[in-house]
Amino acid sequence: MLGERIKLLRKANKLNQVELGNKLEVTKQTVSNWENENILPSVDMLIKICEFFNVSTDYLLGLDDKTYIEVTGLSMETLAHIQQIINDIRGKKV
Repeated sequence: MLGERIKLLRKANKLNQVELGNKLEVTKQTVSNWENENILPSVDMLIKICEFFNVSTDYLLGLDDKTYIEVTGLSMETLAHIQQIINDIRGKKV
């Protein structure tokens, strides 16, 4: 599950393994090994991956399917606008 989530997040962010490795300061081979579940990231690296992709450790480990968007510091008007965009994408009428 962890490898699948890393790969999904990497592809969703339009990064190849080399680019992700550079951003996390590891090699392409390390990213490949994570994605193929040959090795697991250390706890410190797991935290770094979560911070980079802005996901919870529970999500990355497959314990929770909820995804979040960091919106701390945005105005209530901006949050309402973002929620409306999300509703439009989902096809909801509010």
